[in-house]
Amino acid sequence: MGTKEWIYAGTVEELKQASSKVIKGGIVVLYHEDEVRAIDNRCPHLGFPLHLGSVCNGILTCHWHNARFDICSGGTLDPWADDVPAYDVKIEKDDVWVNSIPKNVGNAEKLKQRLREGLEQNIGIVIAKAVIGLIESEVPTDEIVMIGVKFGTSQGNGWGAGLTILTAMRNVLPKLDTLGQILALYHGLVHVARASSGRAPRHLLGALPSSKASVDRLVEWYRNCIEVRDTQGAEKVLLTAIEQGATPEQLSDMMMISVTDHYYLDGGHTFDFHNKAFEALESLGPSLTKPVLASLVQLLAAPTRSEELHHWQTPVDLVTPIQLAFEKLKQSSTTEHTVQLDEQAFVDQLLSDKANETIEQLTKLLLGGAAPERLAQLICLAAAERIVRFHTQNEFSDWIAVLHTFTFAHAVHERLRRSKEPLLHRALYYGAMAIYHDRFLNVPRARKPEPASSRNFTFEELLDILDRRQQVDEAASWVAGYLAEQRDSQKLLGTLGLCLLREDAEFHSFQLYEAAVAEFDHWDEGCDAFAKQAKETCLLACTRYLAAHAPSARELPHTTKIAWRLFRGERLFEEDAEIINNK
Repeated sequence: MGTKEWIYAGTVEELKQASSKVIKGGIVVLYHEDEVRAIDNRCPHLGFPLHLGSVCNGILTCHWHNARFDICSGGTLDPWADDVPAYDVKIEKDDVWVNSIPKNVGNAEKLKQRLREGLEQNIGIVIAKAVIGLIESEVPTDEIVMIGVKFGTSQGNGWGAGLTILTAMRNVLPKLDTLGQILALYHGLVHVARASSGRAPRHLLGALPSSKASVDRLVEWYRNCIEVRDTQGAEKVLLTAIEQGATPEQLSDMMMISVTDHYYLDGGHTFDFHNKAFEALESLGPSLTKPVLASLVQLLAAPTRSEELHHWQTPVDLVTPIQLAFEKLKQSSTTEHTVQLDEQAFVDQLLSDKANETIEQLTKLLLGGAAPERLAQLICLAAAERIVRFHTQNEFSDWIAVLHTFTFAHAVHERLRRSKEPLLHRALYYGAMAIYHDRFLNVPRARKPEPASSRNFTFEELLDILDRRQQVDEAASWVAGYLAEQRDSQKLLGTLGLCLLREDAEFHSFQLYEAAVAEFDHWDEGCDAFAKQAKETCLLACTRYLAAHAPSARELPHTTKIAWRLFRGERLFEEDAEIINNK
């Protein structure tokens, strides 16, 4: 008999007298109803020693949270507790032997199923354990993200904050270490589960039967349906376009044109959500095209159209000059490279209080051949500058206003990097005017952060600063000093990610961090002084916003920490018991 595979557990008579016995390997051997069973001694929920539990009618109940387990199979009766590993037992004469290898060890497919169950039941600890197990099993992160996207688009009211967070966190995974990646995926998946909790499943409508309509005609139909808020008709047209083989670029342009037919829908969220959905498809592949894109249509049922809001019409009428600009762009079928783009001057114009001049300048640049993608990048930079100069004497809720502008401008930049559709240029005007509307949040302007001196500039120091409330200026000064010493900015991005992920962050903080990371990397394409300053602006905007929203209760990261320690086999209950006994 191989000593490595089988463990001696004593005699049957000894077990009968003791009822339970913990043997080598942390296995509890149970004598119950004249049979011998063996399971892992650690409750898979939170690590309570199961030999201290109670056995009745073949069910062992853990005394810590009352999780119940079948002692034969190890299966749990409670969806929030995982199955406990069970072991084969054999009896030779009167001696009991337990196989050291569990018979129900989970593999990657089982972990994926547990993740689905955690999402369906909205159970955070189950989601955390599944993510950790999948990461440690070296399952590609996109496979984990795909499970969340597939589930989220099949439930509730369609694409929303949860799926946007998950996609944003997928985008920043390369900036994070293993623990950071686990936290990022966990945050995204938990928010997907919360958004879907209690919602009915979504069922797709059908495409039009054997339609021979061209893509241009389908675009026209889709825009008409959205104009009158007919989301059912729009969904059928969209699914028809997909059935007929429209390319991802054609589908993106069709939907984004409709989003830009009206001004700054829902404070920029509608455009941003669409962009994130298309980013998800780019990374995950075309298999989810129908459910992902169909999940966006409901966003256009009743969004706020900003041209109908008073502050877009009074005291300064922005609607009329923008409409006139659109007519000029429409009438000009070609652009000539006749205008030299002064990037700093354009950013200064965006930050001014002269809205009509900004509209005229933007129109002149577009007609003069300036690259729309570059203009979008500069608009995003100006929006980041609003965050850097946001004065903390403003109402706390006003942070959201400058954030919305920045994340919208970032989404526009990402779309224009991928699309040549002229109608999407209208979004440039919406971003520029959102920056104009935010001007009062820079009155007075917060002073540009002075680089901190006499610091070690360890990341622990930055984390300590963000352990205290409202350290906006101190955190920004630390980052400015770190950058002044030409330290590693990529490592700083990773630490800012940890600053985000160790909090119970709300939706907008995830948006902000992902947008800042992406815009920072886009400016890496330039090495001049202007690009260097732009990169610093992105980091300072990110730092100030995160510092303003920290610390929090940190409940979600705590759950992840517990799941991580359980995975590594640490003794949570024993530590708590020692603390209690020592008091």
